[in-house]
Amino acid sequence: MSSSTTDAPGGPPAVVLEAIVKQQAIAGTYNRADVTLAPHILYTRHGDLHIDALTLERDGRPPKEVKIGTFKLTGLGAIRLTPRKFTASELFNARDAKYADVALLAVEA
Repeated sequence: MSSSTTDAPGGPPAVVLEAIVKQQAIAGTYNRADVTLAPHILYTRHGDLHIDALTLERDGRPPKEVKIGTFKLTGLGAIRLTPRKFTASELFNARDAKYADVALLAVEA
């Protein structure tokens, strides 16, 4: 098992940062569903950490609509790094005004 789990030093933020740098998907649970996400950016909003990510799978199936979604990091449970690689989505815009002065790390296009 990978050392990149919620028990890893730094916890979920460290897992997400590693995933963004390596462009590797993360898996976990969100709203009681198993999800696999391609995190594109980690940022703060109202003092909480959030990620904007492409959902690759929800409960083992691809999503009906391809889009970048926002996930509150504290809502993601059992987060872990997967071996699945991803490329930055054309739907993601790191220069979006909502990331100004709050972005911690984003994928490079």
